Amino acid sequence: MKFSVGYQLCSDSEFVDEIIKNRDSIYEVYFSWSDYANGRNSQIRKSGLTPWEAQKFIEDDIKRISDAGIKLNILFNAMCYGENSQSRSFFEGIGNTLEYLLANYNLASLTTTSLLVAKFVKENFPMLDVRASVNMDIGTVEGLDYVKEYFDSFYIRRELNRDFGEIRKLKSWCDENGKTLYALANSGCLNYCSAHVFHDNLVAHEAEISKMDNGYNFEGVCRSYFKNPENHFALSERLGYIRPEDTELYEGIFPALKLATRVSKNPAKILKAYIKGKHSGSTLDLLEPNHTGVIYPYVLENSKIISKVQNEKLTYNIENALIKLEGELC
Repeated sequence: MKFSVGYQLCSDSEFVDEIIKNRDSIYEVYFSWSDYANGRNSQIRKSGLTPWEAQKFIEDDIKRISDAGIKLNILFNAMCYGENSQSRSFFEGIGNTLEYLLANYNLASLTTTSLLVAKFVKENFPMLDVRASVNMDIGTVEGLDYVKEYFDSFYIRRELNRDFGEIRKLKSWCDENGKTLYALANSGCLNYCSAHVFHDNLVAHEAEISKMDNGYNFEGVCRSYFKNPENHFALSERLGYIRPEDTELYEGIFPALKLATRVSKNPAKILKAYIKGKHSGSTLDLLEPNHTGVIYPYVLENSKIISKVQNEKLTYNIENALIKLEGELC
């Protein structure tokens, strides 16, 4: 299995080195650019560097990845672009950005939640594969059909990751319509989360929000949910992640599985585990968001999870994998 890996601006070169070293297993690297809103917090703002310093680091890293022959995917996948959503200047900026990236890097595709961005790119940059973001929650043939004129490829909604019957329905439709299907392997988001859209909108507007005198901070309902030991059963039933050990089940269905690595404290660890197809330690360390610290003093030991495929569905038995630790969490 090949993997689509999220670029992260790091303080050293370890992660990019790991990507290049394992280029044969890398399908593409996806990344955000400049200060465009995207599905995660701004790398530039969180780096502690000036915007010019951060952008220089990003360009140097992307150049190394591109020169290694690895394809690139740019993200315009924010849930909202506010007043710019339909503005001419917004699309002119995207066009200028894509022209620059195409001229200097191995850019092959774009992922977006915006139908208007998709339309603009398909009309003006037909050489790029336009992909529907996982944040669009597309999970039915009808959902694919409604927007087929906008997209060349699609991420399926997280909740279907372990349902091979539903996946095959979507794959069959894509094959018949000349489209391609992908999945996100290591999401730590709750399935069917009621706060998902609200949270994604906050992230999209973080630049404006950070300038305000805010009365509240919102980190997501999943953290408070998993703090309650009574909900630890949901670490298998209400999350849609795919363990590294099970990625071979998806060969021939997806050309690549997407790995969320853009905000992890140890993105190289995630990449190594999935390429190796094996991980010992907390399963939650491989997810974004990572709930390892939230469930302390318990740990979900990945090597003790039992995988089973029955009636076209992959299930995880974590009965013996949820272990209570003694002492401090390292």
